[in-house]
Amino acid sequence: MQNHTRITIFVLRGLTDNPQLQEFLFVFLFLTYILCVTGNLIIIVLTLVDPHLKTPMYFFLRNFSFLELLFTTACIPRYLYSLSSGDNSVTYNACVTQIFFITFLASTEFFLLTIMSYDCYVAICKPLHYTTIMNNKVYNHLLLSSWVIGLLIILPPLSVFLKLEFCDSNVIDNFGCDAFSLLKISCSDTMFTEKMVITCAMLLLIITLVLVALSYIYIIRTILRFPSAHQRKKAFSTCSSHMIVVSMTYGTCIFIYVKPPGKEQLALNKVVSVLVTSVAPVMNPFIYILRNKQVIQDFQDLIKRITYLPKV
Repeated sequence: MQNHTRITIFVLRGLTDNPQLQEFLFVFLFLTYILCVTGNLIIIVLTLVDPHLKTPMYFFLRNFSFLELLFTTACIPRYLYSLSSGDNSVTYNACVTQIFFITFLASTEFFLLTIMSYDCYVAICKPLHYTTIMNNKVYNHLLLSSWVIGLLIILPPLSVFLKLEFCDSNVIDNFGCDAFSLLKISCSDTMFTEKMVITCAMLLLIITLVLVALSYIYIIRTILRFPSAHQRKKAFSTCSSHMIVVSMTYGTCIFIYVKPPGKEQLALNKVVSVLVTSVAPVMNPFIYILRNKQVIQDFQDLIKRITYLPKV
């Protein structure tokens, strides 16, 4: 190993070498990124300025939108630069930094989704005690814990990952820096690192998924006991947006990391990864906006206030 030259520059292979497909990808990813920034900023601004949206549910939604914004920004702009300039090289430090932020933000997002499901549980199953249970101090501590635990759970595999050596191939078979792609080209023994990465990822998925599932089991059981169809419909509409986002997030993650990858599966996973980092952050804010009458009304009121010009 000491006779090899340590690699400090990597080359991203991307998704395709076809120039026409690259042009299409650039336009598609640029538009989805702009929509993502716009949609998530709308939610952040609305929940900050509108007094009707000063509840724990919208507090968590604002932070979820902030996470989505950071997550897609950690992935897409770098690939847009590669597509536009043709420069696919990336330094080791930049690659590790991107991996850190992607994994940190993704793990934090899973814990935040878990907290949001708990908020739905309290709102539907314990409505009379909601303001007591979900007070200012509690939901701020819950938010802080999601960031802290999200960081702590990635530190062990990341510390081992940083010890890997790269001295043979420097071509990353992906559109961005990805831990599993780097493990494949490392000249170190990666067995222990792979096991640690997979173990931490599975613990993250299983723990948060079980907690989310438990919340929704109690939610559904409580809703089915409501006497009127109107009450049941109203209760389902309260958490339906969150259920859709949770299903999309866990579904795509399980598809990518749990299903054993073959050659065709690896190519499909790259496409799904693009959708996760570009389309999902666009869809999530619009799912919350379009399925929430209060948010739609407040958004319309905000537009009216912005566009209103008093007569001179």
